[in-house]
Amino acid sequence: MVWQDIVVRLFVAILAGACIGLERQWRNRMAGLRTNALVSLGACLFVLLSVMTPGEQSPTRIAAQVVSGIGFLGGGVIIREGFSIRGLNTAATLWYAAAVGTLIGAGFLDAGIIAAFGVVIVHILLRPMALFMNTKARVQMAEDINFMLSATCFDKDESHIRVLLMHMVHTEGIGLNELFSEDIEEGKKVIVRAFLHCDPKKATIMEKIVSRLSLEAGVTAVGWKSIVEQEAD
Repeated sequence: MVWQDIVVRLFVAILAGACIGLERQWRNRMAGLRTNALVSLGACLFVLLSVMTPGEQSPTRIAAQVVSGIGFLGGGVIIREGFSIRGLNTAATLWYAAAVGTLIGAGFLDAGIIAAFGVVIVHILLRPMALFMNTKARVQMAEDINFMLSATCFDKDESHIRVLLMHMVHTEGIGLNELFSEDIEEGKKVIVRAFLHCDPKKATIMEKIVSRLSLEAGVTAVGWKSIVEQEAD
């Protein structure tokens, strides 16, 4: 393999990674222009190593290690904030940049360049669609009614009640805003409170959940109420 081919592949890998990171940098994301360029370049170098190694027949062996190794870098940009998670798109973009780099390093320059422009198109064209769908979902959630459901149980039954409550909420298709526990009676009993939201037509499901919880031997009190008025304040 001549050095001119190596230079061309490295240059194309940097250029492709920069194109991928350009959109992320424009939107001020954690992994932007330089990070994606470095990921693409690094993946290209790893694959070039296998290409230049005597007796190595296929570059896919090292490329397979790149695929698994990039997961550690992607995990570093994923942040959890309460019930929401940020950074998944950025992590996926890094993973994609590594894939582009492996293609270019293996000599598939045309496929790598097309793939680089493909991810840019995905970010630019599908972003407005995703924002529109998120807006519609928020409007729908705003029309829902909020409830507070509370269950008093013995301390030893707290975990079971929480798991049972979350299972019923998920099964019935009710949104869960918050779930927490509070010790009472010097730690002998616990109040499990869940703040929920659902369509007004599903309000009767609250009574169904309360009736089910009341059948548990460790539950001493259970009830629910609408908190629409408190939301308005």
